[in-house]
Amino acid sequence: MKRIFAHLKGYVTESILGPLFKLFEATLELIVPLVIASIIDVGIENGDKSYVVKMCLLLALLGAVGLAFSVIAQYFAAKASVGFVTKLRHSLFSHIQTLSYSEIDRLGTSTLITRMTSDSNQVQTGLNLALRLLLRSPFVVFGAMIMAFVIDTKSAVTFAAVIPALSVVVFGIMLISMPLYKKVQKRLDRVLRKTRENLSGVRVIRAFCKEEDEIRDFNERNEDLSSAQRYVGRISALMNPLTYILINLAIIWLIDIGAVRVNSGALTQGEVIALYNYMSQILIELIKLANLIITITKALASAGRINSVFEIESSIENGVLKNGLDSEFAVELCDAELTYANSSEPAVSEINFKVRRGETVGIIGSTGSGKSTLVNLIPRFYDTTGGRVLVDGADVRTYDEESLRKKIGVVPQKAVLFSGSVRENMKWGNEDATDEEIYSALEAAQAKSVVLDKGGLDFKIEQGGRNLSGGQRQRLTIARALVKNPEILILDDSASALDFATDAALRAAIRELDGEHTVFVVSQRASSIMYADKIVVLDDGRAVGIGTHDELLASCDVYREIYRSQFKEEVSE
Repeated sequence: MKRIFAHLKGYVTESILGPLFKLFEATLELIVPLVIASIIDVGIENGDKSYVVKMCLLLALLGAVGLAFSVIAQYFAAKASVGFVTKLRHSLFSHIQTLSYSEIDRLGTSTLITRMTSDSNQVQTGLNLALRLLLRSPFVVFGAMIMAFVIDTKSAVTFAAVIPALSVVVFGIMLISMPLYKKVQKRLDRVLRKTRENLSGVRVIRAFCKEEDEIRDFNERNEDLSSAQRYVGRISALMNPLTYILINLAIIWLIDIGAVRVNSGALTQGEVIALYNYMSQILIELIKLANLIITITKALASAGRINSVFEIESSIENGVLKNGLDSEFAVELCDAELTYANSSEPAVSEINFKVRRGETVGIIGSTGSGKSTLVNLIPRFYDTTGGRVLVDGADVRTYDEESLRKKIGVVPQKAVLFSGSVRENMKWGNEDATDEEIYSALEAAQAKSVVLDKGGLDFKIEQGGRNLSGGQRQRLTIARALVKNPEILILDDSASALDFATDAALRAAIRELDGEHTVFVVSQRASSIMYADKIVVLDDGRAVGIGTHDELLASCDVYREIYRSQFKEEVSE
């Protein structure tokens, strides 16, 4: 937890002043019953109207000053809690960015979003209430009991008896409720996860006419959450009636004792009213404290879940190498192997090939053969579990991550665009890119006409590019990678939504790019990779053929089968 609460460092002053002003307000609140007692015993008893008016003005002043103290305390508490959680979110987001694909795969997107939103909000609420009430409520409880003993020791025995009884009820219910609230939070996570899955996959759900099934599943999870909330709510609801029964019995006992002592002249009527007010203050503050502790427990549980993300360190250790070595090969894979976490079999294994600068490499294979896994090893999104991957003659594990990835442009399988203008999206790889350079990249990616038809580089792309078609998104993501002008360009099945003519024009344009670009093309289309300088054929994670199109047709059964299935023509054995 130290790592989390270290973010409070810049808000130490606010974290002190918030509780301090709440204590000032509580002190004034403890004075109010004494003023009321004075009004009854002096002003009303003696018929002194001017005294009553003065004391009423004093009450108004105490109320106004108390309100000012409360507002100031709220300001400092809100500033500290909001600032703390803002820094926490920034830090958490930055930490998530350092994690490798392996850790992100293991944690899951829904979990990380919940930590960034729901859990962070819970921590903010808990801290805000803690700064305002954690000291104030005990201070009022013990202050009221001390004031009761100052007024009359014998009557104050009632307080000494009722406070433990109230504490048993309040904190007993709290101790029962706390673990139940943790279960409620877990069930809330399940509802949030289901909601996110449905919103992101709404088109698939409708395509398969699964709306009713998903609604039923959501309702079951929601009902599970609701039943858990109702159960813990019923237990928590016992607090008010039980405490009010105890406090009213205590008040009856107090008034009975007070009446006897008033008759004997040992106590005044005003002092009995003051004792009654102190008893009411104790009840209110104990309930506040119990609810506060439940809120803090939730906040600490959420903080623990956030801390568990901070405790996960990236499995990829950053190197120091800024530039590669003097090598004739741009990329080399030497017995490269990767086994995903919790997987019994490697996704790719025994991969060996070398790629010269400027060459185009095609990677083809059936679904699940390891094509994307293979190219993800080059920018070091995953670390090999065996063998080595070299870029410019140096092991990728010796590179500084940023320096390595500046050499590489990646177009992933799923075309991802961000909300903002086309120009803003294109500058992700090169912030200094001119409009001319952007249009040049768009032209190579066969996307220039799309952008011009939309109104130019200032056209606003909605979140995820949902105001564009699948093919338009793919072309824009390819253009974004080309604006970067990378030494190594990886196209991971990034033309799957393009027609054959556009795909062919794209490949021709990439071949004609200025400079010496090493290109990896991952595809399930033989037509997309058949003109590559080298083709790697994968089957069940292994390279079953490496060579040119003609060589593989003659020697590789897997490649021959893929080609034959797509072109529907006989291939000579």
